[in-house]
Amino acid sequence: MKQNILKFCISILLITVSFAVNAQETAVKDSITLKDKYGLRLGIDISKPIITIFNNNIKGVEIVADYRITKNIYAATELGFYDRNTQEDYITFNSKGSYLKIGGNLNLYQNWGNMSNEVYLGLRYGFSNFSQTLNSYSANFNGTYFDSELITPNQKHDGLTAHWTEFIVGLKVEILDNLYLGSSISLKKMIKQTQPDNFKNLYIPGFERVYLNNTGFSFNYTVSYLIPLYKKNK
Repeated sequence: MKQNILKFCISILLITVSFAVNAQETAVKDSITLKDKYGLRLGIDISKPIITIFNNNIKGVEIVADYRITKNIYAATELGFYDRNTQEDYITFNSKGSYLKIGGNLNLYQNWGNMSNEVYLGLRYGFSNFSQTLNSYSANFNGTYFDSELITPNQKHDGLTAHWTEFIVGLKVEILDNLYLGSSISLKKMIKQTQPDNFKNLYIPGFERVYLNNTGFSFNYTVSYLIPLYKKNK
């Protein structure tokens, strides 16, 4: 009889200890809550200043920013200035102006732990206000013995505009707390543009080189810093 009572007491004790251990583990797990950072991220495209160092004919700067709206959706924008002197076979000209791009990014990367990285798809609407200066040109006459005459009108056309859309694939990696390195490539399609008389826009600030069918592409490398405003539980 006593042995049965002793066994019963030991069983109750073991069950009680098991419940206590499980409750403690649950409490520890619940006390470690992972949070996502939400805020404004500001940065700069470092590729443009680097290109300027090695090519005096190109000057440009681009400021980038994004704001986290939901877990995977970010509002994003780019604001820049571009000044390029171009010399091709039969023409030299200058393209100069500012541009603005607005849109958003969708993060496809599933972060774990406290990671805050992005592999994203983006969409932008771009607008540019710029000028084109035709510095010189020569006629392209095939089969002639003498060089064609070089004409230097130095004719400037102000108040030109362009509108386009961009599809973007990019990534951002947090290398230090709130400090990010990023890279992206953009595919572009012109919606509408104004052009000088008898002269086609070959380069447009923000759009860059205009290819056949009014398409284009560009890339950037960014350094940005996140200003955390609040946090949400993951």
